[in-house]
Amino acid sequence: MRPVLFAMLPDLVLLDVAGAAEAFRIANQLVPGTYDLQFVAPTPSLLTGVGLELHQLPPLPRQVPSNAIVVVTGITGNEVHFDREPIRRLVQWLTAVREDALVTIMCVCAGSVIAAKAGVLRGRECTTHHEHLDELAAIEPTAVVHGNRIFVEDGRILTSAGVTAGTDLALHMIGQHLGHQVAATVARKLVVYMRRSGSDPQLSPWLMHRNHIHPAVHRVQDAVTKNPAAEWSAPRLAAVACMSERNLARLFAEHAACSPLDYVQRMRVALARDLLSNSSLDIERVAERSGFSSAHHLRRVWRRWESRAPSVQRSGASSGEVAQLAMA
Repeated sequence: MRPVLFAMLPDLVLLDVAGAAEAFRIANQLVPGTYDLQFVAPTPSLLTGVGLELHQLPPLPRQVPSNAIVVVTGITGNEVHFDREPIRRLVQWLTAVREDALVTIMCVCAGSVIAAKAGVLRGRECTTHHEHLDELAAIEPTAVVHGNRIFVEDGRILTSAGVTAGTDLALHMIGQHLGHQVAATVARKLVVYMRRSGSDPQLSPWLMHRNHIHPAVHRVQDAVTKNPAAEWSAPRLAAVACMSERNLARLFAEHAACSPLDYVQRMRVALARDLLSNSSLDIERVAERSGFSSAHHLRRVWRRWESRAPSVQRSGASSGEVAQLAMA
């Protein structure tokens, strides 16, 4: 069970809390026992930016478990006023929390500015809502502040542009903890897109071609995403959809803008990307586990969907491995 502590302030942007919290809640519903949502504040009561009053809030805890996620949410206004007592107390608390090298700190919107005041972003890459970019850079001049980003991940410190971007960041974290299938299911329930990474603004490959609501097409996509390496033939895909191959192909073209077999290949390449990034398997084993008949087959299909060579996905690979992966 991973505690998720939402540190809240008066005038908080309610969507900063609600969007991310709902994503974690659904993930915990799908995989019970993974997240424990807690809502804490430097004051027992507060008035949110939309006028909703919250009462009987637990105080900021003296100790935070090392496996916890601390979510620092934003507040309304174009500037953070650090002379206000609740904000001063939260900054002091975060200054102590950042000393634990294992605690993950997730900042939403102006939460990045507050975290910067506590020294959390010293020397880090980060972002925030566009209205707070200059303020963030002024408070923490050693930080590399990125504009026009959904979110930025720098080790255990993650920052987002705020509001709906906080949901994107929560989905990204869920994908890291529980896998892409769970994150994709959560995103579908929320009816939102999911960003893959802070440095890449493209849609996650695990959610591409899914901006539709057709149940049969989603049913096939769910089956493929769950096991991309399975032997997915056109007849088998049609059987999952309970319709003819021709009708399924028509529906995929209309709703997913691709063919069923193209979707299978896209998911296999996505799985191969993950294996290359997160394992030491050689190219033949990666191809086998991803559903390709050979390494040559993997490379040939890879070039359809990826602009960079497979070797780029393998960090820390030896020169021999890189040469093997890059062979065409």
